[in-house]
Amino acid sequence: MVIRDRTMTPLRSSFLCSIAALALAACGDTSDPPPGGPEISTIAEARAVALDGETTVEGFVTVAPGTFSSATSEQGFAIQDDSGGVYVSLTEKLDFALDEKVRVTGRAGEMAKLRIIASSPAQVQRVDGERTVAPEDVATGDVKEPVEGRLVRVSGQVSKTFEDDSPHGYKLYVDDGSGEIQVFIHISAGFKAADLMGIAMGDSLAVTGFTSQYEDTYEVAPRAPADLLRAQ
Repeated sequence: MVIRDRTMTPLRSSFLCSIAALALAACGDTSDPPPGGPEISTIAEARAVALDGETTVEGFVTVAPGTFSSATSEQGFAIQDDSGGVYVSLTEKLDFALDEKVRVTGRAGEMAKLRIIASSPAQVQRVDGERTVAPEDVATGDVKEPVEGRLVRVSGQVSKTFEDDSPHGYKLYVDDGSGEIQVFIHISAGFKAADLMGIAMGDSLAVTGFTSQYEDTYEVAPRAPADLLRAQ
């Protein structure tokens, strides 16, 4: 299922999409799959499923629901397990906190080339368990498909300063010498433009965030102001 709106023309237009998830039976409250229920795949296996194929995964929340809504126009979240991470696209905002474990059933899809699972509230449930996923330290030049969907941390010098892409977000660029990476800062993640404008060329930044993709550009998307640290 490729989810992309070709009729819109703004910079992040292909995020303005509607998610057509198929209706499945509501999940129960137990942390164990019901008898005869769906087989649970690792996230790496789910990322390899053909587009529009159905999959069920479990993982720990690394991006809270609605964090990226200013650019995606939906209320999704991200999860990660030991094999990888993935974005779950939803039209309704659910009440999950970071680190909670959830089970998701949905259809494999793409959103502006970002691999996603398109789901619905009835197909998402909490399960027992909680874990804080530590960000993986990655070189700026290595933020590419192999780490897409994961929580990562990049560190380097600012190679391009503040760019205004509102109402969707803002951009900065960081390079540790291995290659420049775009930092896409969603307005809905609570950042203030004035603070970002104060970041100067050559400043050293450490950025924790979700590894995303917008068309042919890979990017790191911080989840909150605390994910973007400037060396004093």
